[in-house]
Amino acid sequence: VQLQASGGGLVQAGDSLRLSCAASGRTFSSYTMGWFRQAPGKERDFVSAISGSSGNTYYHDSVKGRFTISRDNAKNTVYLQMNSLKPEDTAVYYCAARAGLYSGDYRRYSYWGQGTLVTVSS
Repeated sequence: VQLQASGGGLVQAGDSLRLSCAASGRTFSSYTMGWFRQAPGKERDFVSAISGSSGNTYYHDSVKGRFTISRDNAKNTVYLQMNSLKPEDTAVYYCAARAGLYSGDYRRYSYWGQGTLVTVSS
């Protein structure tokens, strides 16, 4: 599976962005897809995930109510709609895929996109 993330940019606090992650492969619908982020000098943190089979969604507490993950299996694409952005959301955002159930541990994801930078100014 190859992943290509896009949609990052420079925005002001309170603005919105939508990240996209396009995947190759015919089994996309069976993969759990996740979004992680990494700020400079920090660990890679879980943001959100969506399961392949049930479409169940999962969020880190810090983004609940502001971010929404979704997927379009016909387009092999997963999205992360980010609203009410805060300066602390600034990071490189990565999409990832794993052939299994949901996990919030980045080490359990086998496939990674190249990352897209989100910068939120105050």
